[in-house]
Amino acid sequence: MTDWVRACAADDVDEEDVIRFDHAGRTFAIYRSPDDEYFATDGLCTHEKIHLADGLVMDDIIECPKHNGRFNYKTGAAKGAPVCVNLATYPVKVEGGDVFIGLA
Repeated sequence: MTDWVRACAADDVDEEDVIRFDHAGRTFAIYRSPDDEYFATDGLCTHEKIHLADGLVMDDIIECPKHNGRFNYKTGAAKGAPVCVNLATYPVKVEGGDVFIGLA
């Protein structure tokens, strides 16, 4: 069963941007695409555990601010060195102007 947790207001995330969300000792990243869709991944780079919310978002990619590791934020796929481990992704829903992520 999925436990839906409120992450933020939908307006808190600018188009083609990312914000940090901390819950139960874990860090997540919430993204908003140019198509006004929302996505969620683990919030720390799999290479150096740096906060991805400090990174650059462009064309479905989040770039880690430390070593420029790149991930597709829609799929979590690592996109080349120095990262080689994918990010976990989470289901997202928007209701009543709020963004919720699904945690199992």
